[in-house]
Amino acid sequence: MIYITGDTHGQTDFAKLLHFADDHPTLTKQDFMIVCGDFGGVWSERGLQTTLLMYARLPFTTLFVDGNHENFDMLNSYPVEIWKGGKVHKISPDIIHLMRGQVFEIEGSTFFTFGGATSIDRYLRTEGVSWWPQELPSYAEFEEGVNSLARYANRVDFIVTHSCDERALWYPPLRERGVKMQTYPENQMLSYFQDIVRYRHWYFGHYHMDGDLTEDKTVLYQRILRIL
Repeated sequence: MIYITGDTHGQTDFAKLLHFADDHPTLTKQDFMIVCGDFGGVWSERGLQTTLLMYARLPFTTLFVDGNHENFDMLNSYPVEIWKGGKVHKISPDIIHLMRGQVFEIEGSTFFTFGGATSIDRYLRTEGVSWWPQELPSYAEFEEGVNSLARYANRVDFIVTHSCDERALWYPPLRERGVKMQTYPENQMLSYFQDIVRYRHWYFGHYHMDGDLTEDKTVLYQRILRIL
């Protein structure tokens, strides 16, 4: 089975996974939980082993796209491997980073992944300590995404990202914040994918809210949904 949820921020929003595991005692490492960015489990050397042990003890395998609140120096220090047809960083056998611009074939379905976003609070953070410029997707990663999708004729079952396309910002519940949210380069990149890709459903995190924007696009934070 494959489940999906929003940001976990290391230990900060970990409890939802623990409660979910307690409520689903039949889950195994053959089942997957996808985190839509801001995984945050690879953050500092001091707390790394403790945090990763918490995730490793969960009964399922954790997959995640990166968000903006990740330690990209640490994350990118892991070797790149090919898993299910796409590039990953295997943090451990059961904690896997799904890299940007990839298409994965998991349990008979295809998943396009494109992490990253802009930290609007970066002025409060310190570069290389609590903020990294690699949070913003590069043109090379965008181009890799275009090429990966082309191999599948621009058709996938699911899109998993951290941020969203520009059009999505106009839909409730995002619009209900009262103002149109500012757009950033990653929103423009994702708008291109919105225009060219045919997909069944798009899931993203980042905005710390839960809701269905349209029948095929969902923002996630605390909710955990089964998708397969």
